[in-house]
Amino acid sequence: MANFARANLPTLKKTASYYLVHIMVAAAVAYAVTGDLFMAFTLSLLEPTVQAVAFFLHEKAWERKSLPNFAQPGVTAESAPG
Repeated sequence: MANFARANLPTLKKTASYYLVHIMVAAAVAYAVTGDLFMAFTLSLLEPTVQAVAFFLHEKAWERKSLPNFAQPGVTAESAPG
């Protein structure tokens, strides 16, 4: 787990920052819609938590997509097209 955290530290930091901003926005919107502080708090934790996981996976997919073909697992410079 420590290796995973170290290898993904920039993305994890970005995800945490996004998570906090998302919670604040979600709480404000939920309170504006419901007028209920408890409901706003509950919704503001649930939805951003799911979004944070989706954001992390999205970032990792974009990182993988931006790698040259030969940098992807299982593909060597000798076997890359071109």
